Amino acid sequence: MTVQIDPQRVKALRDDYRNQQVRWGFIWALWCAVLWGAWYVPGEAIYFEAPFATMLETTGDFLLAAAVITTLNAVAVLLAMFVWVATLGKMGEYQRTMRQVKISRWFAGGAVCGGPVAIFGTFLAIGYLGAAFGAVAALLYPIVGSIAAKVWYHENITRRAAMGIGVVVLGGVVIFAPGILAEMTGAGDGAWLGYLGGAMAMFGWGLEGAIAGRALDVSDPDVGLTIRFTAEVFYWVVLVTPVLLLVNGERVAGVFADALSNPINLLWLGLMGLTFGFCYVAWYKSFPLIGVGRGQAIAALYGPFAVIWLTIFTLELPAANFLLGGLLAVVGSFIMYTEKRDVLEVIRAVPAAKTATGAARTGGQR
Repeated sequence: MTVQIDPQRVKALRDDYRNQQVRWGFIWALWCAVLWGAWYVPGEAIYFEAPFATMLETTGDFLLAAAVITTLNAVAVLLAMFVWVATLGKMGEYQRTMRQVKISRWFAGGAVCGGPVAIFGTFLAIGYLGAAFGAVAALLYPIVGSIAAKVWYHENITRRAAMGIGVVVLGGVVIFAPGILAEMTGAGDGAWLGYLGGAMAMFGWGLEGAIAGRALDVSDPDVGLTIRFTAEVFYWVVLVTPVLLLVNGERVAGVFADALSNPINLLWLGLMGLTFGFCYVAWYKSFPLIGVGRGQAIAALYGPFAVIWLTIFTLELPAANFLLGGLLAVVGSFIMYTEKRDVLEVIRAVPAAKTATGAARTGGQR
């Protein structure tokens, strides 16, 4: 019995699947933006609690406070992810993927960029210049991720996507330029470490997306994310904390103990773990669906969402250049969002050398 295949029917099914893939990619990226923006509220509030409120006078104390907060944030997110993965019944998959070094190494590499670089840099920016700056400072990260994805695994960037990224870059210039110029001319308040933290967040998150994207095509995003935060906790607890002990002695243990003995800190850490953990879940799920560049660009809407969340809880508007920069980021992201569906499919080009090799092996036949 011969089965007739209708090519038009097959094409219609394929187009419908592609459209749903793109739709869900944007939905996940938008959820990431909402939750990521909310994370800055407890991220700033914890600086006003003991023992961190009294550790902002000297650079050494401030760096120690930022390191301790970043470590506790990583632990809080990992605990939330373990609950999430266990609820989904994926703990077995977590263990299997962890043993697959060819896959798990990419998540471990992404954790280096996302943890000790991006998240630590963000807490530096929040502590020195406030959560509003910390939120919008990293809005340049989509351009870093898109370029890295293009160079490393040939992810296509259309002309319209490049235009949108360019507008996001312009927004970043508006955000950074006034403060950096003030610091360079001596008119600033000596908060250069905060601007450095913002730049660390920009490069760290951009590179993390591109690095993790290499493994997300062949692994489960929920599992991969849990491995990524397992690696970050390992870095902070096993590698960074001993260095802090050498520099600060027994005081490090006291800061950790004081932080965990304050019940309000536990509340903020719980909220940080939930908001940041599930924003990362949405972020990682968007990459295989719409690509690293587009996923990061839509998720960059976290900046305006953070401004909204912070305004609601603090009743204070951020500086005018933050608002203008955030608006430009929105415009740039929606330039990418309105791109035609037929070019939004994730296509990764095959290098010419590999194509030639494949053709030679098959005798030039397809």
